[in-house]
Amino acid sequence: MNALPAVEVSQTPEEKFREYLASRSRTQRYTAQQRDMVKYIFSKHNHFDADELIDEMKRERLRVSRPTVYRTLKKLVDAGLLRRINLGSRTVYEHDYGYAQHDHLHCEQCGDMLEFHDPKLEQMINDVCRQNHFQYAGHALIIRGVCARCNRARVMKHRLDLV
Repeated sequence: MNALPAVEVSQTPEEKFREYLASRSRTQRYTAQQRDMVKYIFSKHNHFDADELIDEMKRERLRVSRPTVYRTLKKLVDAGLLRRINLGSRTVYEHDYGYAQHDHLHCEQCGDMLEFHDPKLEQMINDVCRQNHFQYAGHALIIRGVCARCNRARVMKHRLDLV
């Protein structure tokens, strides 16, 4: 897997979110719960769902109500800070601000998500769009399957069953 290329940004995620809230037709307050949530989410780079976020923040003794989490996640997506990824019955979120376009390998056994960027794939998408006079705005590719770790565990279990 290639490391994802860095993207330079002019604002912190917190500044960008404050700007988004201020630009809304009905100016919205930036609450302490939202501030704690934004700081926590952008302190690490991982894929998470709302329940995982709530549990992790509780462990860190950060108090955020469930409705605030769901409302703020939607606003963070609308502000372009997070990307929502639908995985069947589960919805996960990832950083969108400050990260280059990339795609995912999703292990259907353990749930891991691996990120990758392939310039050849980008070129192919651009070529297809150009051939079809289609204005490209972005894409989301999720390849589903079984990761190397789960494959090794499955092969090992199969070998042990033969003994």
